[in-house]
Amino acid sequence: MMTVSGVTAFTGLHAVQASANSIGAMMPGKGWLKQGATSDGDGTPLQFIPKTTPDPNPLEDELKKYPKCPYCGMDRTMWNHSRHLVHYDDNLVDGTCSLHCLAISLSLNLDRGPKAIYAADFGSDSKIKPLINVDEAIYLSGSDLPGTMTKQSKMAFSSPEVAKAARKSHGGDLVDLDEALAKTYLGMAKDTAMIRKKRAAKRKKMKS
Repeated sequence: MMTVSGVTAFTGLHAVQASANSIGAMMPGKGWLKQGATSDGDGTPLQFIPKTTPDPNPLEDELKKYPKCPYCGMDRTMWNHSRHLVHYDDNLVDGTCSLHCLAISLSLNLDRGPKAIYAADFGSDSKIKPLINVDEAIYLSGSDLPGTMTKQSKMAFSSPEVAKAARKSHGGDLVDLDEALAKTYLGMAKDTAMIRKKRAAKRKKMKS
């Protein structure tokens, strides 16, 4: 399992060493609120704390426990090939549909560090791609493979050989999580605009 120091330097999350009992969120105007606190009204950023109960074994039946991405609502079984899961150091868990939504989770949970981050092994032949620790993953970024919540796909592979073969067939660059996350954040503005446009068109179609 990835140690806190194994999380990439890009995220800066290894700097958080608070104990599980003291982790909470800094709420503007109210100061530090511990885990389990509730908010009236807006509650930012408290409203973004993962709503699931602490889970020491998040990989057990993870698609049943975390069926939907909490940030976009997408079905994680349908998008199992790009899904991610972050296990924070207070045992709260965010299971997301993609690296895009994982990046959102990491941004909103600045005061909790991840014990481990997992990504789907795109190179697996399994119908439901297994999750692998990102310390063992290599990402294919910017290929012609379709992206999830992004124009520029970023798919994780457990095998460097399989990743190189995919790059030969689909183009792109082989990068680690540091660079994949950097590309994700840099592309967030364009990706968000794209997603808003698609969802607006879908809503319009549903009303017609």
